[in-house]
Amino acid sequence: MKTSIKKSLLALVAIGLLAACSSNQSLQEYYVDNSDNPNFISIDIPASILNLDKAELSSEEKKAIQSLKKLNVLAFKKTSENASEFKMESAKVNAILKSDKFVELMKLKSSYGNGVVKYLGDEDAIDEVIIYGSSKDQGFALIRVLGNDMNPAHLMTLMKALQKSDYKGEGLGSLQEFMKG
Repeated sequence: MKTSIKKSLLALVAIGLLAACSSNQSLQEYYVDNSDNPNFISIDIPASILNLDKAELSSEEKKAIQSLKKLNVLAFKKTSENASEFKMESAKVNAILKSDKFVELMKLKSSYGNGVVKYLGDEDAIDEVIIYGSSKDQGFALIRVLGNDMNPAHLMTLMKALQKSDYKGEGLGSLQEFMKG
């Protein structure tokens, strides 16, 4: 009798461990797993690099900027040699972003490719905005905008504030060179 109880408890513990170690990869894990992959470039950009502290901003723009901490960029450059890996990595990112924990803000379509903007958190207190853009010819970029209690309206306000700043793409040179090279 005691042996069957022990076996049952052991089985429950094993099932619990398997459930906890599910194969669902988080976006953070995806970034970490691919940061050393030569097909990717990974860049962390602090909010301070945007030179927004020097711009003349409204109180609403200042509030939007204060909610922003940093941006994580992960980009995959597609070449003829890595076309199959591109398909595989695109499928992984799409699977991660299909999770119910991400809320879609908008879809993007342009002559360059397609994209989507999603967020994690509550509608009025967003912790992370994800911008994913993909081109069949060029590759894809995955941008995590990290902050504290961001608001969807803050995104548009932030874009307006960026136009007022003297930010000229500092910190993105290695990304531009990677995508060209």
